[in-house]
Amino acid sequence: MPEEQRTSGESSAASARGAAKTGKAIANIAKGAATGGAHGAALAAAKESKKWIAGIAILLLLPVLIVLMLPVVIFGSLFGIGTDEPNAIVDDTVLSANMVSLNTGISTILSEGLTDVLARIDADFAASGCDEKEVNNPYGADVLFNANQFISMYCASKDTDVESISQSDLEAVLRQHVDQLYSFTYKDETRTVEADSSSDSSSEEAEETTITVRVYTVTYNGEWYFADHVFALSEDQKDLADNYAENLSVFLSDGSYQVLSDTEFSAMGLSYDGVVFTDGETQVVYYNQLDERWKDEPYGTDNIGGYACGPTAMSIVVSSLTSDTVDPPHMAQWAYENGYWCSKSGSYHSLIPGAAKAWGLACEGCTPSEPQRIVDALADGKLVVALMAKGHFTSSGHFIVLRGVTSEGKILVADPASYQRSNKEWDLSIILDEAGYASAGGPFWIIG
Repeated sequence: MPEEQRTSGESSAASARGAAKTGKAIANIAKGAATGGAHGAALAAAKESKKWIAGIAILLLLPVLIVLMLPVVIFGSLFGIGTDEPNAIVDDTVLSANMVSLNTGISTILSEGLTDVLARIDADFAASGCDEKEVNNPYGADVLFNANQFISMYCASKDTDVESISQSDLEAVLRQHVDQLYSFTYKDETRTVEADSSSDSSSEEAEETTITVRVYTVTYNGEWYFADHVFALSEDQKDLADNYAENLSVFLSDGSYQVLSDTEFSAMGLSYDGVVFTDGETQVVYYNQLDERWKDEPYGTDNIGGYACGPTAMSIVVSSLTSDTVDPPHMAQWAYENGYWCSKSGSYHSLIPGAAKAWGLACEGCTPSEPQRIVDALADGKLVVALMAKGHFTSSGHFIVLRGVTSEGKILVADPASYQRSNKEWDLSIILDEAGYASAGGPFWIIG
């Protein structure tokens, strides 16, 4: 069985990728700052994304580049010029408050979009002449979105007009296009049903009648629909938005950018057919997203190898804890059809409890402040899906499966991107320290 080719140098480079990929000479970045403030600096940096500076310079510039690639809508008074107003560069409470406010604002508008599309469905049905309707809404009452991507596309659309960037303006732009957040399709089905026999109680056999049912399917158009249809981004602005979103996720350690590095994705000839781990309390079926059998298969408009750590992790869980065998391509298709795929960013965090519920598995959220719950769950034969941020397992965000605990208290894992890491024993402290921020009850989900 081939091993992944990993070196410490490659790992360091991958870790630096998120924040330093737009690195260039200091002079050009400074020029951008002079013409457009921090946002102008980001634009200048993005234009030089293919010209790398020396490794040591990358490391030295990392903090600066992260700041330059993040917009003032997140940091408040970015450099506090002439004011005493606190900013998120030096005050984590300000950063947290800004992000909560932005997430709440976007979520509110997306909820309005969901209400809007359901109202449009009602109007369409009223004019359809059909007898009944069904609505397939895979999102339920939950509104799935990537706030980092919305913020990044909005800021990229402003070019160097940094003064006009604000949360209220972002919300106004989204609200103007609330009817484009969700769309629907439908098909009409002819069905045979029992007729209402209440008026003829003497009838011994139920009569049947034919009705027409219009079946609607709700679709979230996704953040990248907005790139073209709302923010009207150029290709350069799309690149800039990508860099914004990636760096924001790295800075926040929120695990929202679940994309393998180019080095990892280029691994060749991997195949793990039939691999099963038996050294934990539960026998675990192992899948790897980079397996040559499905690496290049689709996950939405992305691919499984680069983006499907979430579906692959749930393939491991479902195949190990139920009688079903669900490989990554089938789980990726299910995740896409049920609204858990996040374009260019991997999966929404709610994929984990959503897939667990769909396969009849109990799922409980858990935080890093509850290490004993994790250990006890593993000792009881349960599996724990963990969302990891930058560190030993990823340079951005990554779902892994905790599959057992040794007698010495070491944690066994099933890493969807690395068979090597899956064969190591890990200190629980590393996993707790490197867990990302997560919605949907995470960053740990106990499943059994």
